[in-house]
Amino acid sequence: MENTAFSKSKAYRMPIIMIIGLGLILFLTAGSLRYWQAWIYWTIFSALTIFITAYFFKRSPELLARRWEYKDQETVRKTPGFLNFFTLFYFAAGFDFRFHWSTVPVWVVVAANLMAFLGYVFIIIVFRENSYASGNITVAEEQPVIASGPYAVIRHPMYTGMLLMVLFAPLALGSYWAVIPSLLFIPWTVIRIKNEEELLLKNLPGYRDYCTKTPYRLIPSVW
Repeated sequence: MENTAFSKSKAYRMPIIMIIGLGLILFLTAGSLRYWQAWIYWTIFSALTIFITAYFFKRSPELLARRWEYKDQETVRKTPGFLNFFTLFYFAAGFDFRFHWSTVPVWVVVAANLMAFLGYVFIIIVFRENSYASGNITVAEEQPVIASGPYAVIRHPMYTGMLLMVLFAPLALGSYWAVIPSLLFIPWTVIRIKNEEELLLKNLPGYRDYCTKTPYRLIPSVW
């Protein structure tokens, strides 16, 4: 039975598009289905993506609705467009496999997949703690300040999980060269966090006090 506010078809549409799209990018650029590193990474990504969609469709469909809404509030500065090119690491990894630009040891591939997996699991924990967590910079009506769970340690744990996923993905895909575009995710994340905090400080009651009690944004004892 479909949720009247957010149907199952809508909930699964974007995840399925993401899964198919990622598979096409990896294997078309690699020019081969023998890209075993991509099979491992793609399988883990697909399984977790379907799991998180199924889990939160039952538990918190409004979270999924926010996740697939891409409109940011206009009260914050936009992230420079060129930083979005960090996603090119997927293409770089595929071409690296095709043209044998680099060779990553198997143990590094396995360890990197584990780190990317832990990053995704950490994001799931964040979503369980905060149903307002979103890829959009926005403040919902009656949104509370979340200061429990991972939010008791850092103010933006979702981005910490994303950082693990993105920075370890190139090695999980067996490519050193793909690390280069993935590094653009670091300034992308810093700017997104600053933009988000600009909005939260203006529009979310209690957020300034929360910042005082929880000084670190992304990595404990670092920033």
